[in-house]
Amino acid sequence: MEKIKNVVFDLGGVVFARDPRKFEPEFIKFFSYILLPKMPEFWEEYDRGVVSYEEVILALAAYNSCDVELARKNLERSILTQEQLPTTKALIEALKASGYRLYVLSNMSKEFIEFLRKQEVYANFDGEVVSCEEHIIKPDAEIYRTLISRYGLNPAETLFIDDRKANIEAAIAEGWQGYHFDARDPKASCEELRAMLL
Repeated sequence: MEKIKNVVFDLGGVVFARDPRKFEPEFIKFFSYILLPKMPEFWEEYDRGVVSYEEVILALAAYNSCDVELARKNLERSILTQEQLPTTKALIEALKASGYRLYVLSNMSKEFIEFLRKQEVYANFDGEVVSCEEHIIKPDAEIYRTLISRYGLNPAETLFIDDRKANIEAAIAEGWQGYHFDARDPKASCEELRAMLL
């Protein structure tokens, strides 16, 4: 197995998340589909950048059988309450200091990524490929190839960290190394990654 030189991070559930302790159960239930093995089609299309913010609000209202204003309020709140996961942030900073090249490969919509790019941890990344700007979503092989070709990386020297197994399997099929991150226990995953990489 090749020595890892490049570490690629998914964002949602790995680098950023909402703290469930800060929300009422109704709000958590509203976005419960994020825990499904496959996202609803309207959300995938939002991440792909082919469904607008206004269109996804209407789709969310229909999906949750609620009025449009509640859907709008919840989506806006969902963006603004994304927090850096402290253990992942510390891992990223340690990897950066050790000389690894760090990248983002994420299924993320325009409004979410605009907010996340302003967060402190984001300055550590050397490059990114984001679904809404490429109009491709993981686990499509093309999005992995886009990152490799754009930054001239060797897939065998590249580790992909994601909380969805299908996305890891797709990376491995492209010759990458993969690590399945446990979004329910980020601390344990970060400790395991530190042991592997540092």
